Amino acid sequence: MYEISQPPYFLLGAGLLTGLISCTAFITTLKLLVKDWKISGSSRVFSQMRGVRIVLPFGGTAIGIGIFLASCLQIFAFSAQFAYGFAIPLTLLLAALVWFQLTRLFDQLEQGGVKAINIDELGLGRIIPQSKPNRE
Repeated sequence: MYEISQPPYFLLGAGLLTGLISCTAFITTLKLLVKDWKISGSSRVFSQMRGVRIVLPFGGTAIGIGIFLASCLQIFAFSAQFAYGFAIPLTLLLAALVWFQLTRLFDQLEQGGVKAINIDELGLGRIIPQSKPNRE
């Protein structure tokens, strides 16, 4: 006979707490690095933005979100195997896409400062070609 296990409420809270704490650390570290760059103007700061100092809280955020998502799926009666099989690839994909955009933004800052940031280039328009609407 199939027995429904207790939903992982503890993991839900732990994942959410881990994600929030890591995200706060990520934002604070990012603000400090940008402030250092603004004061010094050195490109050395951009190498630190890609280092352990920023990757560790970013990874913690991704892990927390992955655990939270898998726990949510388990609470809604999905098996643990399915929940983690869905949550881990989705979280890795989203984390990779966010990191890709963030490094593109760092590259633009490094090349020409704040004035060089092109918001249109950061969108999916460069990755997925879009047709121009006809204005007649």
